[in-house]
Amino acid sequence: MVQKTKRIFESYLVSCAQLGDRVAQEQLVNRYQKKFHSHACRLLGDVEQTRDAVQDGWVEIVRNLPKLKDESAFQAWAFRIITRKCTQLIGRLQKNRRILAGVLSEPAKENRTVDDIEQAVNRTSIHEALANLPIEHRVTTALFYLEELSIAEVAIVLEIPMGTVKSRLMHARKRLRVALEGDDNG
Repeated sequence: MVQKTKRIFESYLVSCAQLGDRVAQEQLVNRYQKKFHSHACRLLGDVEQTRDAVQDGWVEIVRNLPKLKDESAFQAWAFRIITRKCTQLIGRLQKNRRILAGVLSEPAKENRTVDDIEQAVNRTSIHEALANLPIEHRVTTALFYLEELSIAEVAIVLEIPMGTVKSRLMHARKRLRVALEGDDNG
């Protein structure tokens, strides 16, 4: 019942924001900024890049909000925009890395090991297990369990079939169980 009330209020906020209500837009930002930041950080792994992607995402969300036909679909629609911004940023970063690698004739991976070590120190065993999942399983699991999106909403955000979402969740749960409990088969 509480979840349904939240969705109704959110639909109301979206409707008001679509009509140009600045207070409603600010409330949407307040409700989703932290979630979008967490999602983008899981995809990008860098605070500075995360800020850029989320900021670009909010610009697109606010600009295209009047075009959203179903207010109740805001959460999945907005997460998809943030995901797309992260994907675009990753593409640009990969292109820049290829260019830099060509110039330097060696890949620049030294910074990643420092980041990996810092992240490992700061995470609990659950977060470590989640971080060791392949990116598609990690993102799917985080959207479903941490952001509490439905399977259909996760499918919309990631632009994949619902069956793929279910499959990724199943494989992620198996990997997490093995990582957290150990392998019982040997």
